[in-house]
Amino acid sequence: MLFLIIYCATLCGNFLIVILVSCSKNLHSPMYFFLTQLSISDILLISNIVPNLLVVILYHTNTISFTGCLFQFYLFGLLEILECLLLTVMSYDRYLAICNPLHYNVIMSGWFCVKLIIMSWLLSFVVVIIQLSQICQLHFCGPNIIDHFFCDFDPLLKLSCSSVFTVRLIASIFGVPLFLGTFLVIAISYSYIVYTIVRMNSVTGRQKAFSTCSSHLTVVSLFYGTIIIVYVFPTRGQSLIMSKVLSLIYTVVTPLLNPIIYTLRNKDFKKAFRKFKCIV
Repeated sequence: MLFLIIYCATLCGNFLIVILVSCSKNLHSPMYFFLTQLSISDILLISNIVPNLLVVILYHTNTISFTGCLFQFYLFGLLEILECLLLTVMSYDRYLAICNPLHYNVIMSGWFCVKLIIMSWLLSFVVVIIQLSQICQLHFCGPNIIDHFFCDFDPLLKLSCSSVFTVRLIASIFGVPLFLGTFLVIAISYSYIVYTIVRMNSVTGRQKAFSTCSSHLTVVSLFYGTIIIVYVFPTRGQSLIMSKVLSLIYTVVTPLLNPIIYTLRNKDFKKAFRKFKCIV
């Protein structure tokens, strides 16, 4: 029941963000446009994981075809990489808005925002399809039980009878620079943002700047913290239960918290929601 409530709440929260941004003129800005893409990504991610998880919890067992397992892994990888890229784009957007406000509207034009989103989707697709093509070349003949609640990378490789060295090498070549590279861009952007905010003379300006960035920084910390622990650092000392708990955070909890974090203290969303209620 808990996971069902979380799933429904996540869908409602993220769909509400998409609807409000689409219908409210005061939310037609690059920041909210990128937020709708993040909401769409969260809807697809949790819909890829939780329905199958509910079946596992309810019946204590579940079967999935090999093709279905690969598709779940593909969609999961695509959306996780996409979320990294979207969070990076959003941090760049905040950097321009705070550190270079005079050129913000010129740089962040509508077409440029669309190109950033298209490039994020295409890059995510290419990286995951390369990884998936390598997994499809593996020979699976051993156990067919995945000790996890979804088809993740490591549990899937443990079922292979052939060598997985090449697959892990390619995953490291593409995955580690991608995750750490996007994290580095975010860290540098926020370093400049903090430096700019500290130099502001107006206390009101500081508070407004911090409030617009605190939500994004909270989501980044939660998402990247769990991702780095699970995939970047060595997992030998990491128990299977802990790995599952951490996986729950970025596949189930984060999509639930994103709409709450971004809208709870946002005056524009509150205003748009009041207007939306009046119309409905």
